[in-house]
Amino acid sequence: MPLTIVANIHAAPGKEDLVQAELEKLVAPTRAEQGCLQYDLHRDNEDPAHFMFFENWETRELWQAHMNAAHLAAYMEATQGAVEQFTLFEMTRIA
Repeated sequence: MPLTIVANIHAAPGKEDLVQAELEKLVAPTRAEQGCLQYDLHRDNEDPAHFMFFENWETRELWQAHMNAAHLAAYMEATQGAVEQFTLFEMTRIA
């Protein structure tokens, strides 16, 4: 059964543009990864510091491989100190 990931990223004040640019860099390489069914980046219409990824993966193991990918490590390094809060939810579609 596919795994759904909802990741919420809140940029630190004044770092919204940096975080958005770095998040956008993740989209193309992640969509090309084995097991990636959907990887969509959103920005809150009322809170420009709030970003959200909605992801679907074939398996949890393939998603975990993504979490160890070089482009994700580069994002983490580039945004160190620029992300105020990060929450991640692993979910299973039931209907």
